[in-house]
Amino acid sequence: MGRSPAPKWIASADDVLSALQDLIDQRIGTDRFAVIGESYGGYLARAVANARRTQVLGLALICPVGLVLEKSRRAVPARTVLVRDPDLTARLDPAEATEFTEHTVVESAETWRRFREDVLPGIQRADQAALRRIEQHWELRVAPENGPAYPGPTLIMTGRQDSVVGYSDVYPLLDHYPRASLAILDRAGHNLQFEQPALFESLLAEWLDRVDEASNG
Repeated sequence: MGRSPAPKWIASADDVLSALQDLIDQRIGTDRFAVIGESYGGYLARAVANARRTQVLGLALICPVGLVLEKSRRAVPARTVLVRDPDLTARLDPAEATEFTEHTVVESAETWRRFREDVLPGIQRADQAALRRIEQHWELRVAPENGPAYPGPTLIMTGRQDSVVGYSDVYPLLDHYPRASLAILDRAGHNLQFEQPALFESLLAEWLDRVDEASNG
């Protein structure tokens, strides 16, 4: 989803996870760290926390894929737009407007700015062939919740109007994360950090305080 190439040997979720683990070994080593993952990245972040239970200080999940990976089987709400701005979308390049409105719940100049700066570049640079290759095998061989519960401070944030991954598929995760706070944000879809920025920042700050407290305890 960026400028770095996706070599052909990366052909599954396990290959992506292996690359992530190698990166952690190279950049972080044995130091302790916290992990934040969004959407499918939340699935991979859970796997990192599972594999490095004592090294990962805390885990935050933003609109994560829950236990159901297959898109057709996810429990998702109907597509909903709560705030429309037809004048804004009419001014956009048609292709960019399509990308922006596909999952957006709050159409505004600010959500468009954040989407344009933070999401659109990855969509435009994505290696589609690699994504299709990985998607054929995008369930990890070892489930992230396999083994003992993860004991670190955890935050799970979902959008009430998220029509991509929904919110209820994360409920079964809670038993595995006994220190998890679960927040379901109204007026928010799959980009909840743009649509509910104040709540997002407040919840994330509280999680960081818990991580800091646990690391010094």
